[in-house]
Amino acid sequence: MSRSRLAPGVEIVPVPGRGLALRTAEGEFLGVRTKDADEDALLAVLSGAAPAPADGELGRVLAAFEEAGYLTEEPPRPEWPAARRRVRLLGDRVLTAPLAAQLAALGAEPHTSDAQPRHLDDLLRDDPAAVVWCLDGPVPDGLWDAADRLPGHGVAWLRCHREGRQAYVEPPAVAPGDVTSAHVRARRLAATPAHRELAAYWAGPRTTGAPSGATGPAAALIAALLADDLSRWATDAPDTTGLPARRRLRRVDLGTLTVTEHPVLPVPDVAPMPKKNG
Repeated sequence: MSRSRLAPGVEIVPVPGRGLALRTAEGEFLGVRTKDADEDALLAVLSGAAPAPADGELGRVLAAFEEAGYLTEEPPRPEWPAARRRVRLLGDRVLTAPLAAQLAALGAEPHTSDAQPRHLDDLLRDDPAAVVWCLDGPVPDGLWDAADRLPGHGVAWLRCHREGRQAYVEPPAVAPGDVTSAHVRARRLAATPAHRELAAYWAGPRTTGAPSGATGPAAALIAALLADDLSRWATDAPDTTGLPARRRLRRVDLGTLTVTEHPVLPVPDVAPMPKKNG
């Protein structure tokens, strides 16, 4: 028996008059037929309080659990690799402060700056493994152009920004050919009939009324999404469910804290127009 503990999200509950039931990670309930296996002994093994038996009726039940994918080994928590620990945080403190706290708790070494570097050399200063830029507002034209080149220099590039009561967490770009901020802007303009209005909104000026910045809970949620992306990149953890992280644009409703995912692809380079003869 290579696995004996319940997989993450899988739980066992005793049902009065019905025996044991298994709740899957997706929320479905299944009946458990233990026959002659001791239920208390089974629960002790599944919780990790007792070793798994080599054979017998209890071993049969555990083998059925393993075959169905409900058991797992208890993997050690992956450490943040030293080569990827230095993370440079740029932008507004309302977003970078909670992100720095979460990254430090995960084992990274975040370094926060209020600078807005527009040159690649400035972004690469101090040899960061990743750069994260968070804005509590729209992205000014050209601000992230240099940062879009970071993946070509071996530096992971993550970013987020707010537009009114929505925030956008863009896909991490960790290698040449990944989705950049320029790609996201181009895709969003192409996807809306109000492309002129959206471009004007980004360019400004914008007249606003009551403050609509990210609240503490919203900032914590955005920080958690970015910290998870960074942690998975740093430890080479696989994507779990949904869209691949590097092809996923997430939209956060700051009023309801609802997160929706949208697929996004890189924009291919356009071949130059041929020159006309004469």
